Amino acid sequence: MSFKEQIDTARLPKHVAIIMDGNGRWAKGKGKLRVFGHHNGVLSVRDVVEGAGELGIKYLTLYTFSAENWNRPKYEVTAIMELLISTINKEIKKLMESNVRLNTIGDIEMLPKKCYDELVSAMEKTAGNTGLVLTLALSYSSRREIVQAARAIAEKVEKGDLKVSDITEDLFAGHLHTAGMPDPELLIRTSGEYRISNYLLWQIAYAELYFTDKLWPDFRREDLYEAISDYQKRERRFGLTSEQVN
Repeated sequence: MSFKEQIDTARLPKHVAIIMDGNGRWAKGKGKLRVFGHHNGVLSVRDVVEGAGELGIKYLTLYTFSAENWNRPKYEVTAIMELLISTINKEIKKLMESNVRLNTIGDIEMLPKKCYDELVSAMEKTAGNTGLVLTLALSYSSRREIVQAARAIAEKVEKGDLKVSDITEDLFAGHLHTAGMPDPELLIRTSGEYRISNYLLWQIAYAELYFTDKLWPDFRREDLYEAISDYQKRERRFGLTSEQVN
C-alpha cells in the first residue's frame, strides 16, 4: 500500500510548512555548482505542490529564501533570483489551471525590482483562485517578523489606538505576516538537519515536526505523503492528557 493510500483525507493538516534544505549538498555530491541543485530543487517544488493540491491540503508554505541567505556568495544569490523569475513565468499557467493562489511572506521589498514585479504580478493573477494557497517565504526572518509585529502594536498603543490590555495572542498573530492563515500543523525539514532556522517560530508552537535525510532535490510527493501519514499516527494533545483527548 502506498503512503497516499494510507492517508485519511478527513484528517489532513490544513497547513504544511517545509524547510527545503539540501540543494547545495545535492549538487556538490554530483560534482556540480550549488546553482545546479537549486534548479533541480524546482522540480521538487512542482511535484510537491501538485501532490498537496491533489490531496486537498489548503495551505503549503515553503521556506524559499531566508533573510540570512542574502549573505551567500553574490553569484549564487543572483542565480536564485533569476531562477525565481523564470520559474514564476513558467509556472503561472499551471498555477491558474490548478486553481492555486500564490502568496508570499517576508520582506519582499528587498528583492530585485524585476523579481519583485514578477512576483506581485503572479500574486495578482492568481488572487481569485480558491484552491491551495502556496506561500513562498522570501527574504524571511521569523525573529524580524516578530519584532515588526511588536513594533506595530507598540505604535498603536502609543497613538492611543490600542490599550495594553487589548494585547492578546490573537491580536499579536494578526500583526504577523501570516495573519489570516491557520498555523502550520506539520513542519517538514529535508536534508537530515534538525533545526528550525528562524522559520515561523511563533506559528509552529504546536506543529508536529518531521525530519527526513532526503535532500530537497530528491524529495517528491510520495515523500510528502509519507510525512503526512506519519503525522496522522501521532497523538496531538495540546497540553491535555491522552485520556482527555480520547
